[in-house]
Amino acid sequence: MKKLALAGALALGLSACGSEEPQVLNLYNWSEYMPQEVLTRFEEETGIQVVYTTYDSNEAMYAKLKLLDDSAAYDLAVPSTYYVSKMRQEGLLMPIDRSKIEGFDNLDPELINLDIDPDNQYSIPYLWGTTGLAVDTADVQGEPVTAWADLWDERFQGRVMLTNDMREVFHVGLRVLGYSGNSTDPQQIEAAYEKLRELMPSVRTFNSDAPRVPYLEGETDVGMIWNGEAVMAQETMPSLEYVYPKEGIIAWLDSFVIPKNAKNPDAAHKFISFVLRPEISALISEEIGYATPNLAARALLPEEVASNRASYPAPEDMKNAEFQTDIGDEALQVYAKYWEMLKSGQ
Repeated sequence: MKKLALAGALALGLSACGSEEPQVLNLYNWSEYMPQEVLTRFEEETGIQVVYTTYDSNEAMYAKLKLLDDSAAYDLAVPSTYYVSKMRQEGLLMPIDRSKIEGFDNLDPELINLDIDPDNQYSIPYLWGTTGLAVDTADVQGEPVTAWADLWDERFQGRVMLTNDMREVFHVGLRVLGYSGNSTDPQQIEAAYEKLRELMPSVRTFNSDAPRVPYLEGETDVGMIWNGEAVMAQETMPSLEYVYPKEGIIAWLDSFVIPKNAKNPDAAHKFISFVLRPEISALISEEIGYATPNLAARALLPEEVASNRASYPAPEDMKNAEFQTDIGDEALQVYAKYWEMLKSGQ
């Protein structure tokens, strides 16, 4: 009997060793930036389980990816424009194997082969968008809000929302002063800090988890917002208007990248290919309100989505628009110093 029991145990052990563990894709992404339907359909089609973890700023994403060891690595992340360049130059990314990806040819030629990643060796565009002004027209009376500078209006004291994003907030301060949002001049950055200090009595909250929520909850009436968040908010709050400030909008491109210590790069490539399918890219753009770089997907969008200027700006909306660029570590440290002072009330 003991021999039979031992034989049975060995058989079970060998069977367990021979069975493959289920594949897992660890996706590190912004909050509310991937419809659950997409994750579910990918899992059903491939059998690969998606573990979805979120962050609320490029700085948080970058810091975590730098510190994680191989045992806790992510397979896919979604940094914004200039962070692709930064991470690529620091050797934090694995090259993309284009032979494992389908649909790259559908991408807008104006959004590939950029300076941040020549020939897209390390990144594949996911979504692009803008950061502009949100105005609750039901509560805001008087002169219309048309510029970043209007946030300093006394009528908005205690009712302003800013994104919890260092570069974006300083971008606003710099543009109001007539400087580039990508300035590396310490004096200009300090001047932006002083200007933003004047705004702080009006700032009710910083939010990059779900920037639409303070407006929906009546906590704030005016401030910054990402265009997709504005589109989502308008579904239940038609009075929320998305405004392209006359100083110029903040433009950005978010891309898929594979961290250098990814455990399952094959699954990462499969997921990128899945998202590049026109019907999947269209579904994402329609559901979360951001613009897809996939031209084949745009052709599938309903007219009310494709013609929504919050999601798909007209050429005049992009006048004076600025994409954020990699400003280098030295300038970044200057920003970080003043950001900390601004947030702590100094």
